[in-house]
Amino acid sequence: MYPLLFRSALARMDPERAHTMAFAAIRGAAAAPGVRSAVRAAAAPRHPELRVRALGIDFPGPFGLAAGFDKNAVGVDGLTMLGFDFVEVGTVTARPQAGNEPTRLFRLIPDRALVNRMGFNNDGSAAVAARLARRRHGQRTPYRPNAVVGVNIGKTKAVPESGAIADYVTSAERLAGHADYLVVNVSSPNTPGLRDLQAVEHLRPLLAAVRAAADLPQSPEGTGGTPTAGGTAPAAAPGASGRVPLLVKIAPDLADEDVDAVADLALELGLDGIIATNTTIARDGLATPAARVESIGAGGLSGAPLRRRSLEVLRRLYARVGAPGEHGIVLVGAGGVETAAHAWERILAGATLVQGYTGFIYEGPLWPRRIHRGLAELLAASPYATLADAVGADVRKATA
Repeated sequence: MYPLLFRSALARMDPERAHTMAFAAIRGAAAAPGVRSAVRAAAAPRHPELRVRALGIDFPGPFGLAAGFDKNAVGVDGLTMLGFDFVEVGTVTARPQAGNEPTRLFRLIPDRALVNRMGFNNDGSAAVAARLARRRHGQRTPYRPNAVVGVNIGKTKAVPESGAIADYVTSAERLAGHADYLVVNVSSPNTPGLRDLQAVEHLRPLLAAVRAAADLPQSPEGTGGTPTAGGTAPAAAPGASGRVPLLVKIAPDLADEDVDAVADLALELGLDGIIATNTTIARDGLATPAARVESIGAGGLSGAPLRRRSLEVLRRLYARVGAPGEHGIVLVGAGGVETAAHAWERILAGATLVQGYTGFIYEGPLWPRRIHRGLAELLAASPYATLADAVGADVRKATA
């Protein structure tokens, strides 16, 4: 049914409007107990053999929704209802911002791709922190599980580069007590100057400062939460004090030597993970007519055209940092993942966790279910007893 709905209705709508309507439907279904339980039973079967432990967290499976779909943490329950094993919200900035002017989201249907220049439109880290705090303190039921939620943070557009570190730290202080992990996003092409922060001389002090901010203070009550310039942060969930895993998300457009430099920096600073990769500014080899691509203009390209380079970056990172058990760095594969075979390919290339987003737009609400089912079949047919055994297997073979 979904391909018919996409071709006949969604593909004819403005992409951002279609996103708003579809996301509202997901949230509405999650808010109705009878509908929620029925959808969850149909869309989110669990395969125990796919369970993963990473970042000190037990994940029900390796497949999550990348940042960008739920920018403000308003639909986590609906998205986990559909079967995503974890949801990364954001990108969140210290100050609320409207993002770039519409039109700012485009489909390249022949390429199964998107171009976006959203510009980090979000409610700001104080509002998102309060929302996550309310959710964590809400009543848990079998159909409203305590889902794994990561938070992706970026720089406020109005803040100059000289104030970037303080801007990220503000968000980290507000959000650390309410996130299962934090991601520093320095790789979106839609905030001027942001990608310059990927240079190691800029990235080192930024990540060190955010790492310090993400180390929640111990308190007598055993809760985290840190006062900020915007006031006192909402109380964190019990047991939230301690070290919050910190990852960095990098661009596929980095030169190989810069990928190596980021990997080395992650090892130096003791980061918990790297996400490979964000969207690309490249437009090579597209099936969409060149005139159409040119008319769209600037923005980050996601989806199928990104697959090859993202996989190359992932392989290079794994070859540099090794298995998670060696240095504790978890690699997350993202970019062009559409099928279970693509997710399996990322795992063999070194990813402990895998993310998707654009595939959700083209594949529809049963997409996570198909990924899970396919991964379970691929694991069963492989020589590996667990997913952990398969992580990086292809890279290890190539370098043996």
